[in-house]
Amino acid sequence: MNIDSFSSWQFWAVASAVFAALTAIFAKIGVADIDSDLATFIRTIVVLMSLALILLATGKFAAPGPISGKTWLFLVLSGLGTGASWLCYFRALKLGPASLVAPIDKLSVVLVALFAVAFLGERPSLNQWLGIGLIAAGAVLIALR
Repeated sequence: MNIDSFSSWQFWAVASAVFAALTAIFAKIGVADIDSDLATFIRTIVVLMSLALILLATGKFAAPGPISGKTWLFLVLSGLGTGASWLCYFRALKLGPASLVAPIDKLSVVLVALFAVAFLGERPSLNQWLGIGLIAAGAVLIALR
């Protein structure tokens, strides 16, 4: 792997998938003996502290310029969405098996594609739609008993 690999979106997307998979396993074990909302709170504190340390260490804690109202609005909405997702995810992990919860949670991939078409004007290719359809079909198959 060369240094250019670290600047590709593909590298970071795969890394995200690996860490998301580990998150599901660690969370399932961690939520076993406590309330799922408290587990989400603890996880959120760890994420906040980790990001603060990264920003401090890299000198990126300050914004490069003023942050617009639109940017604030959509970052706040994204944060609220993340919080709601995490609360639901941890509740699902508390109640169900990680091997079923995580794949169903990944229906978000399908929803992102649909929302990107509707709100961002993105146009996936036929092959991309096929992949999106397979993800949806896989999640449905996993959910059925």
